[in-house]
Amino acid sequence: MPQKAIQEKIILGVDPGTNVMGYGLIMIKKNQPSLLQFGVIHLARYSEHALKLKKIFEKITQLIKEYHPDEMALEAPFYGKNVQSMLKLGRAQGVAMSAALALEVPIVEYAPKKVKQSVTGNGNATKEQVAAMLMNILAFKAEEDNLLDATDALGVALCHFYQKGNNQRKSKSWKAFLNENPNRIKK
Repeated sequence: MPQKAIQEKIILGVDPGTNVMGYGLIMIKKNQPSLLQFGVIHLARYSEHALKLKKIFEKITQLIKEYHPDEMALEAPFYGKNVQSMLKLGRAQGVAMSAALALEVPIVEYAPKKVKQSVTGNGNATKEQVAAMLMNILAFKAEEDNLLDATDALGVALCHFYQKGNNQRKSKSWKAFLNENPNRIKK
């Protein structure tokens, strides 16, 4: 059963990473999401893992102090190529969580498949499909492929909004989106 409509809320979405961390902020007004800000922090230039973690903590803290989000949603790390990568991603996620918790921002995490399912209707959607759907839902344009970590973070924020039962996607699935937007298909 859907909850009472939200009058105003800000959700910070985070796609943790140790080379690139994506972030996205959405505003919910009268139960409708809109884009506030999104971007990436490039961490590959820092050679020490501890310094990368410090930069993540500082950026999350800065975003929280600037935008005052009501909640933070993170993408859960997934087992990729090796255990070391997952361990490093888990640390990045933990540092982002710590920054939010230190500033008393509630946190929640979602599996990547859950985010994709919520945004596109397909748990196996590509990053590009998630980005295209977000551009449609939140009415913005982003041409740069290096912003896929940022649109992933926006997806996490929107997933959190949808999971609260407050709204439904305008398009029911990726297939419906393609049918509604044939001019967006590159051949």
